[in-house]
Amino acid sequence: MISKKFFEALSDIEKEKGIPKEVIIDAFEQGIISAYRKNYGKETANVRIDIKEKTNKIIVYGIKNVVEEVTNHANEISLEDALKVNKNYKLGDSVEIEVTPKNFGRIAIQSAKQRVQQVVIEAEREIIYNRFADRELDLITGLMNRRDEKNIYINLDRVDGILPIKELLPNEEFVPNERIKVIISKIEKTTKGPIIFLSRTSPILIKRLFELEVPEIYDGVVEIKAVARDAGDRSKVLIHSKDENVDPIGACIGPNQSRINNIIREIKGEKIDLALYSSDPEVLIKNALAPAKVIAVKIIDDHNKQSQVIVPDDQLSLAIGRKGQNARLAHQLTGWKIDIKSEKDAQNLDIEY
Repeated sequence: MISKKFFEALSDIEKEKGIPKEVIIDAFEQGIISAYRKNYGKETANVRIDIKEKTNKIIVYGIKNVVEEVTNHANEISLEDALKVNKNYKLGDSVEIEVTPKNFGRIAIQSAKQRVQQVVIEAEREIIYNRFADRELDLITGLMNRRDEKNIYINLDRVDGILPIKELLPNEEFVPNERIKVIISKIEKTTKGPIIFLSRTSPILIKRLFELEVPEIYDGVVEIKAVARDAGDRSKVLIHSKDENVDPIGACIGPNQSRINNIIREIKGEKIDLALYSSDPEVLIKNALAPAKVIAVKIIDDHNKQSQVIVPDDQLSLAIGRKGQNARLAHQLTGWKIDIKSEKDAQNLDIEY
């Protein structure tokens, strides 16, 4: 006999974990078959299990082929004995005969329990993997759960994602149960279940935050062409409007700077430079070097994307940036190598501009 609570538990698992009842019943049946073969010395027996939910019974049927001479009693039955079951049987037919041992229910359930648990674990892992499999580079919100020396574990509803400490912003700290927005950087399928790696330093985070805050970007009217980032310090975002009536910079900043301020708060005060995209490389490079003022941009090698930029003497340090940051981010944003010269240096070197 099977307890009524067994079927109630199946329904609970189906609701809570999203695992179909049929999957668990199939695992239960396979566990019972294994228990029958193991405990009754018929490891090659071909059997079928019938679980009667209304009467809470387990019935085992042996499936045997009708033969002239029996050589395998586990899987064969003589024609003479088959005819005793049903006069219509003939050689080659399959006969089902109930072979349920006495007190089999208790043994079967105990033996099947471990198999069911394993199937539930595997099914839950598969459901979690499928839930995140196509979400790589998506923005997701979770709760800081716990941490160790290398990682912070973010609760993403029934599964913890891994945020390596190095993927946390430099000025951020672990705060238990604090909500945090992260990028799903990679998903690995392992024998122990899916591993979901997260990031706060990825340039994609900046892009996704703008998509979240700026309706014009979400709707496709304003496009983010590229993002360059020194996580925790400064980002440059290259934007373009597909509608000449929509100002992309104004859309990204928002009324009273509300949109961009929301993003800056989320990334703990990291500075953001907005640059207008242009198909003209000279204009593109000039825009990318903002907030520095540029006198001239000269294309040195179009094929290898090499350029030379002349800036006012008092703008040289700003154009290059601290530790070369501004020039480096402009290069990442545009794909162009940028050689920056002050106006004085350009004159000394007889550089025409």
